[in-house]
Amino acid sequence: MKVVLLAGGLGTRLSEETKYLPKPMVTIGNEPILWHIMKTYSKYGYNDFIICLGYKGYIIKEYFANYFLHRSDVTIDIKNNEIQVLGNDSEPWKVTLVDTGLNTMTGGRIKRIQKYIGNEPFMLTYGDGVADIDIKKLTEYHKKSNKMLTVTAYKPQGKFGSIDIDTKGNVKSFTEKPAGDGIWINAGYFVCQPEIFDYLKEGDATIFEKSPLETIAAEGKMMSYKHEGFWKPMDTLRDNVELNEMWNKNKAPWKVW
Repeated sequence: MKVVLLAGGLGTRLSEETKYLPKPMVTIGNEPILWHIMKTYSKYGYNDFIICLGYKGYIIKEYFANYFLHRSDVTIDIKNNEIQVLGNDSEPWKVTLVDTGLNTMTGGRIKRIQKYIGNEPFMLTYGDGVADIDIKKLTEYHKKSNKMLTVTAYKPQGKFGSIDIDTKGNVKSFTEKPAGDGIWINAGYFVCQPEIFDYLKEGDATIFEKSPLETIAAEGKMMSYKHEGFWKPMDTLRDNVELNEMWNKNKAPWKVW
């Protein structure tokens, strides 16, 4: 099963970094967040990736074009223009890089890579969120559901501490970052049947999370896979700092490989 990664957005909320890089290339540790996501899928044996490029997509192309060399010990015979590879620790990845347009919406990007998927189910996620999701369990769950699409659902924590105050101003209880309002949100990590391409009808302007997903859900063809472990998107500079702190302290829950 192929894995489609959406990596073409502008990443405006992380402009401190995305002024120079596409958002999926912003690093956690010494590697782009895109690499972290791919390592998760690779852990479960999924190594065939299609990356939907857009904003500064050439940087992602150059990263993978040089990936093998950068992870190799080499002897370079400059006079004869020969390179001898002495050792390499690259992952067994096949990466298809597709320019899906600068201003194309998420659904439009997915539609553009249809010819590389064919009539097969595939996995799909965003290029800016990490999680400790068990991909094997996710795919097995999808197969048993017999649905067109399975979306990973996540219930986030609240962002702020909760204080219970009585009428006189006395604090009766204090809870730091309690559970959120109980709403399950879209965490990405989809498993899709090829029939979803039939719902991407508005060309490049198709927003996957709008009409396509709303219609599929209304028709009863969508299943949720509830993930109660770790998930975190990298939307802001603060998110990037927090993820790097976890990684540098060897406390990164998404590092399952």
